[in-house]
Amino acid sequence: QTQLLGVLLAAASNFLISVSLNIQKCAHLRLACQTEPKPYYTSKLWWCGITLLGLGEVGNFTAYGFAPVALVAPLGCVSVIGSAFISVLFLKKTMRAADILGGTLTVTGTYLLVTFAPNVPQELTARQVQNYLVSWPFLVYSILEIIIFCILLYFYKRKSVKHIVVLLTMVALLASLTVIAVKAVASMITLSVKGKMQLTYPVFYIMIVLMATSCAFQVKFLNQAMHLYEATAVVPINFLFFTTSAIISGVVFYREFQSAALLSVFMFLFGCLLSFLGVLVIARNKKEEHLQISFIDYGHIPGQKLTGKIQPDSHSSHYGTLNNEDDSMKSQS
Repeated sequence: QTQLLGVLLAAASNFLISVSLNIQKCAHLRLACQTEPKPYYTSKLWWCGITLLGLGEVGNFTAYGFAPVALVAPLGCVSVIGSAFISVLFLKKTMRAADILGGTLTVTGTYLLVTFAPNVPQELTARQVQNYLVSWPFLVYSILEIIIFCILLYFYKRKSVKHIVVLLTMVALLASLTVIAVKAVASMITLSVKGKMQLTYPVFYIMIVLMATSCAFQVKFLNQAMHLYEATAVVPINFLFFTTSAIISGVVFYREFQSAALLSVFMFLFGCLLSFLGVLVIARNKKEEHLQISFIDYGHIPGQKLTGKIQPDSHSSHYGTLNNEDDSMKSQS
């Protein structure tokens, strides 16, 4: 019953997040259509979406206190399929055959995930978390993760390698630590609410610091990926990497599949595969919608074609600059 509560809470929270994102998108579109656009934070609709997003994230956080990491993390697919279907209502988008196929695959995978998820006790005390922190499987896992992260960070900083796989791999490595810390904090808070005080142990505050730090850097690299690449590429790849890292961290740190049968493990992984395929099918060939932005013709500026336009570049730090600015300056001189 406790695990079922966590599943329902995670599914409802992710569905709420998909609703909130579509409400925010609807608010931005409405503001853009006005003759005198106002800042988005003046819109009541936008604040409604932000409130629902906060409630969804709190619900997700609480779900880790009732269900295994390996089960809560893959349920993030609910927000993907929910967003695809809700956008038909909120944003008047057309339903595609890929959305129906992807939704069917994801729902089937989610059913297998819930059915064959590891059935382990979810009441984690502070002493158990301390023991897990100093266990040799987690120490080996942490050393490997730190080495891989440092190598990727070296290529990112020194060699300016900003490939989407590099960025999202660093996000996933940080996310595994975030998931470990979130489950520990949520479990200790849940036990404390039930009357078994766990908040006096130093490990509780260590986990809070780990959660906040890893989450902050995770958002930094994820924003970089969203800045450089389309959301239709970032969302499915990030979901795949995040879910994989969360499951591995749950297996290593919390030993969630320690007593599971081989068939249950196989069916659980098969459910994960179906969910991944469903998300990829939904995101595949999905075009990004851009707001209409006014432009200024170059006219008869020497060295520029008449069809050239001054257009804001979302991937540049300069707004409204000329394309091939150096070439145009040379031709004018």
